[in-house]
Amino acid sequence: MYSEEHLYSIALRESNLIGDINFYKLVRTFGSAKNAWLQAKKEYKKLDGFGYRMVSDIGNNEHLKFAENEIKFCEKNDIIINLRHSGDLPDLLSECNDAPAILYQKGSFNDHNHRISIVGTRNMTPYGQQFLHDFFEETHSCNYISVSGLALGIDKEVHEQSIQKEIPTVAVLAHGFHMIYPSKNRRLSEKILEEGGALFTEFNSSRKPDRENFIQRNRIVAGISPATIVVETAFGGGSVSTATFANQYNREVFALPGKITDKQSQGCNHLIYQHKAAAISTIKDLVDDLGLKKPKAKMDELFSRSEIKIQLTEIQQLIFNVIKDNPQISLDEMIEKTDLASHKILPVILDLELLGKVKSLSGRQFMPI
Repeated sequence: MYSEEHLYSIALRESNLIGDINFYKLVRTFGSAKNAWLQAKKEYKKLDGFGYRMVSDIGNNEHLKFAENEIKFCEKNDIIINLRHSGDLPDLLSECNDAPAILYQKGSFNDHNHRISIVGTRNMTPYGQQFLHDFFEETHSCNYISVSGLALGIDKEVHEQSIQKEIPTVAVLAHGFHMIYPSKNRRLSEKILEEGGALFTEFNSSRKPDRENFIQRNRIVAGISPATIVVETAFGGGSVSTATFANQYNREVFALPGKITDKQSQGCNHLIYQHKAAAISTIKDLVDDLGLKKPKAKMDELFSRSEIKIQLTEIQQLIFNVIKDNPQISLDEMIEKTDLASHKILPVILDLELLGKVKSLSGRQFMPI
């Protein structure tokens, strides 16, 4: 199942100062990871920008032993080892200059299917949850794969909604396959695999979920898809880094706008303000912009009316009840029934018209809708 190239690739990537970009330079120069492992220390001058210090740890036998154990771990746990220089990575991800040299995979992944990355805060609000519910409801019969990061909050909701709607979903991890973080999502990770999805990570089985790994993970979430949706995030949230990577890769980014006073919308609003993301105005437009074939009747609003229960203020409810009980009531009659002045009634009626609750008629009369 695994070749010598897998062995030497893991050992080479484990060497000090050999990150993904330098790994790729080495294998392009020497033709393979094995050749780079055997020749780089002698012939490093072939490499532009490399000094001896850069290659000094290549050939360390400890890294080769580590690679042997890693391959045994992968064999035991049905893990696929994808090598970028062998053309194993998803095509869009492989185009990124800092794509992972090695991508470990559990489960199945069809690179021909359209993909949409959806990310957001761990502190999901009902607004973000409702958006995801409506988005997956609208696209449940479209042929695509959802991608997220298996974190709590928005990520978890993305994976769960996908499973519920029978949409394949991919989770990108910030650690090796020896564990699942957060542990609360272990069952969810198993469900993703059971339902035909996949788990990806660039981290080997020695790597824990260190803080810096999450930012590194986000570039894979952004790079694997042609478009990323940011649902909710605060200023400086991790999802902002995902959007930044997507911009660097010339991918499309969409953000769900919200109130400027809502903490979990401030990051999205800022992305839109900086022209780093397109504002989501309606799910219909979003589905069209994503290039998904829309399977259902069109939706004219961000959330469908049938799923919204409008909460009226006390005075709005009072005015609405009077109009509902007295169709085509005049303003004068309303003043008499409510004991309110016209300058207090008219702004409320305007609000009710904007909410689609009442309609104005000629002669300053009003009726319910």
